[in-house]
Amino acid sequence: MMLKTLRIGAVLLCAAIPGLEAQEAAPQVSLADQRQQPAAIEAEVLTPHAECMFFTKEGERFRPAVSNPRDPRFRAQFGLSRMTEDVAQRLVTPEASISSNASGVPPIATSKNLIDQYIYKGLQEAGVTPAERTNEYEFVRRVSLDLTGRPPVVERLRSYMADSSPDKRAKFIEELLASPLFVDRWTMYWGDRFKNAQSLPSSGVQRFAEGRDAFYNWIKANVASNKPFDQVARELIATQGTNSWEAEQGPINWIVGGRSSGPAQDTYDQQTVQVATTFLGLSHTNCLLCHNGRGHLTNLSYWGAQTTRYQAWQLAAFIAKTTEALTKPDPMNNPNKYYWSVTDNAKVSDYALNTTTGNRPSRQPASPTEKTVAPVYIFNGNKPAAGESYRVALAREITADPLFATAAVNYMWKEFFGRGIVNPVDQIDPARLDPNNLPSDCADPQPCGIQPSNPYLLTALATDFANNSYDLKGLIRKIVNSETYQLSSRWNGNWDPSLEPLFGRKLVRRLWAEEVSDSIASTSNLPIIYTAPGTTNKLNWAIQLPEPITTGFLGYFLPGNRDDQPRRTDGSVQQALALMNDATVLSRIRATGTGSTASTMQLLVAQGPNDTAIVTNLYMTVLTRPPTDAEVALGLKQLQSGTGATKADKASSLMWALYNKVDFLFNY
Repeated sequence: MMLKTLRIGAVLLCAAIPGLEAQEAAPQVSLADQRQQPAAIEAEVLTPHAECMFFTKEGERFRPAVSNPRDPRFRAQFGLSRMTEDVAQRLVTPEASISSNASGVPPIATSKNLIDQYIYKGLQEAGVTPAERTNEYEFVRRVSLDLTGRPPVVERLRSYMADSSPDKRAKFIEELLASPLFVDRWTMYWGDRFKNAQSLPSSGVQRFAEGRDAFYNWIKANVASNKPFDQVARELIATQGTNSWEAEQGPINWIVGGRSSGPAQDTYDQQTVQVATTFLGLSHTNCLLCHNGRGHLTNLSYWGAQTTRYQAWQLAAFIAKTTEALTKPDPMNNPNKYYWSVTDNAKVSDYALNTTTGNRPSRQPASPTEKTVAPVYIFNGNKPAAGESYRVALAREITADPLFATAAVNYMWKEFFGRGIVNPVDQIDPARLDPNNLPSDCADPQPCGIQPSNPYLLTALATDFANNSYDLKGLIRKIVNSETYQLSSRWNGNWDPSLEPLFGRKLVRRLWAEEVSDSIASTSNLPIIYTAPGTTNKLNWAIQLPEPITTGFLGYFLPGNRDDQPRRTDGSVQQALALMNDATVLSRIRATGTGSTASTMQLLVAQGPNDTAIVTNLYMTVLTRPPTDAEVALGLKQLQSGTGATKADKASSLMWALYNKVDFLFNY
């Protein structure tokens, strides 16, 4: 019988929004009313508009953004807390944690990293002692997975552990940042963020494999060169070109991804939502392009509740002169395949108020003399210069907006810490970021308190990011070198979920689908060959796929489709069954091959001087740590008297068990 495994399933908890009830009908609000100052607008009745994210399956993310750990309402917002506690309490510590320096003070308290200074101050003010510093084995595995999507090879792990230099963590980080594996992993991340896929079923947009690959190659080149993020944003927002299948014109595919069925204004609106969500963290713009915020966003965003549909139209007007057209390169042999061009046409009118159909409520003028809306930036009233491309002006305003850097660091923070400083990360409330300038007329049930869990850290990190020329790799370097990032996932005593926003411990995460597959391939030394969707291109690593594969082994781990199914990291019974029974695992625990193609099992059994070495090497290879004494004894029992005709068969059962241990599937 194979060794008994330890496994959990994580459950996403969704909170409903109190005090909001859908009504069958809502009073019509005239354009003149929408243009009034927000204070003069009567509260609207919440209407179940199908086009609003609140009323779709995406709507479960829209809940009161209470981030203050002292607020009792926060205790209902568990997020990752159950998974953190369950997993962390089941992990093994093979080495004593480094909890303090020579003076007995926790390293986070003396760190010069700006992240640590603000996090430690927040912990002190809340009377919370941070977790201990994670041990070296856990650090190497954690940062390797976060930066490259794979665990370290065992030879590098041993050389790292033999290094006695005090700065070996920083040196290892630099090694990973310079690795081509870093480029692959973060190309996958940005592909998710920019929703790069062949097709977007929810809107019917087709890029085809050629367009997706052009966008993929553009993203990958940007990651490799560490292009400043403000430049990336400007190129995506303001791009023009004639062929979306050419790599240098890859950004065309991002603009095209915002197309929508219905009148042209539906596309302008959706592209505006895409810009605002991606670069400002303002997904509530989607709601504002249907109706005034008051009565709809009252419980979600103070800024949103004070903003009108007309103001959102002014933002969408920056895209009103954009035209997308398709070209069929081979109409005779392949009439249903085409590439896109994107151009700006100064002769096109401003945002027209003339729709009665489409995906959003009618857009009608208040008077015969006002039939269009001109572009005005929603936060400062700026307009395009005379003769300037509207989208060039929009790109300039977006990247000059302090909210641009704020949203960027908040998104990146979530990737490393499991939740944003503002959480959810795409629901930033610009009116509640500054603790010294909160709304003075705020009253329940409106959100009133400060939104970020650590507003001073968010401001400092955003300012530092902007001052360093929007250097993404520099931001990542600062994060992973922080003592905050290097805290243990374990917690002494009972864990209070309301402490999560203080970031006093590591929040564990389940590995991405691609990370699971590549970890199996890497640790078994047997490639898992994937075919890039829509092509015949063969790849040895799942992280190199130009878009996620949503079926088979990878599909069990919920990679999402980059459209209406976001990537998820919760657990399922299907994942447990796949790790136990799928050929992806079972075929890679065998002793097979010779030389460089020999499997890890073949090498371990052939080269291991004794059974204890085989057990130890298996743990070091698969779990990036040595076994405990109890695990050695259990492993020896399996090798010496367990099931299997040969030593390799018995060792295979042990390797299978390690792939099914909780600490293989999670980054902790």
